[in-house]
Amino acid sequence: MGLWDAFLNWLRRFSVVICSVYICIMKAALQISLFFRQEMELSLIGLQNAGKTSLVNVIATGGYSEDMIPTVGFNMKKVTKGNVTIKLWDLGGQPRFRSMWERYCRAVSAIVYVVDAADYENLSVSKCELHDLLSKSSLNGIPLLVLGNKIDKPNALPKDDLTERMDLKSITGREVCCFMISCKNSSNIDAVIDWLVKHSKSKN
Repeated sequence: MGLWDAFLNWLRRFSVVICSVYICIMKAALQISLFFRQEMELSLIGLQNAGKTSLVNVIATGGYSEDMIPTVGFNMKKVTKGNVTIKLWDLGGQPRFRSMWERYCRAVSAIVYVVDAADYENLSVSKCELHDLLSKSSLNGIPLLVLGNKIDKPNALPKDDLTERMDLKSITGREVCCFMISCKNSSNIDAVIDWLVKHSKSKN
């Protein structure tokens, strides 16, 4: 019995030590995870019906709906992708809301400008609104991601034509990137998310 009791006591002490070590390891892992956590804030802008709200939903849930209600004013949604938390401002694209764009684009990690690549009639308006926005000194240097949406439509412009029609090559003083996407078919959405994650900022 003496040996058995001694063995049980040793086993109990050993279990306590193992549990203590495990707890220390888990705390350290949590601290490392918090240290390397990334976050970003960005604004989604563009004319009405370009597909901004659809993009938010596809990024957040992977789902697409034909019956999206146009954004009135703005919506905000937080999305977590791996170790990155993305705060998305979805801003209304109707003329009466475009004066709000600059206010919500200040100090963001990136500006995401969504264009309906199949809406030829409004491309010139979209171009003017984009270049007018980027002329604001408060937005100097903020990276720009232009997304030509609705490439699932047969009449959608290819990337080179959209780049020319939107005069993207004239934009200087900031990083400019352009992807052609389809929210409906989730085409190139992974590339968009990868770009956003790479432009996230370390949490202080």
